[in-house]
Amino acid sequence: MENLDLIIIGGGPAGLTAALYAGRSRLDTLLMEKMAVGGRILLSETIENYPGFPGGILTQELMARMEKQVKELGVKIVSEQVLDLDCASRIVNAAGGSYQAGAIIIASGARPRKLNVPGEEQYTGRGVSYCATCDAPFFKGKKVVIVGGGNAVAEEAIYLSRFASAVSVIHRRGDLRASPILQERMRQNSKINFILNSIVTQIKGTNSLESVVVKDLLSGKVNDFACDGVFIYIGSEPETLFLKNKLQMDEAGFIVTDENMATTAIGVFACGDCRKKGFYQVINACGDGAVAADSAYKFIANQKGK
Repeated sequence: MENLDLIIIGGGPAGLTAALYAGRSRLDTLLMEKMAVGGRILLSETIENYPGFPGGILTQELMARMEKQVKELGVKIVSEQVLDLDCASRIVNAAGGSYQAGAIIIASGARPRKLNVPGEEQYTGRGVSYCATCDAPFFKGKKVVIVGGGNAVAEEAIYLSRFASAVSVIHRRGDLRASPILQERMRQNSKINFILNSIVTQIKGTNSLESVVVKDLLSGKVNDFACDGVFIYIGSEPETLFLKNKLQMDEAGFIVTDENMATTAIGVFACGDCRKKGFYQVINACGDGAVAADSAYKFIANQKGK
């Protein structure tokens, strides 16, 4: 079993920032990421609100820069899926073996939440998508629906409008939650229209997706709305199933921490989108990661000093 100072689970913005600070603290650090380094933020084409990049920066470019910066500090990165974590002994069991460390940082992120309506599973990959950046080119000249009302919906609706002939935003409330500047851009786009106070109750088709059933929450009326694709952006669920009954989490599975990113397990810290908080953005995921690495460093130094 390999012994290290620090293991970081997850290689998104939070995990990479934690790795950066751990590397600068000269901790023997291993970062484990089951997908591509950069995590699920790579599903977004551009990050427009990261400080220092007027006009935005391509997400792939920013993540590649962060990865290079981390590697230059000697942090080892492996493609491994974590199966289990023994918090007491700080042993990480992964598909490729087991590792032990003086401290653990969990930065496992979150996955898209599903609508859980009839037809969603059936047409996933055949019209239902959770990533406009990945799948928008398949809908060139077609009509698509995007479900949700936050910033991700606004950004992806604008992106989809470059390919689709029409983009209909369906949201359960009368007002969107997206930032005012993004709402302005949406309303200025002639391809984007809005179906508010409404929900999707079913996704229908034959060989491929053909329509969604839309219920108006004010009138109760139900209508079939013809479309070729449905993009779903209704929030996220934390990637914390491997931690069940091991740490304090809220009802949704987000990890509870204190202001130092410490969990209820000694020597185990959490940061980024897997952590319970009120605001989920790349910039504060990075802030979480820096704090978690600093807390881990102090914990390790204290343990070595005993």
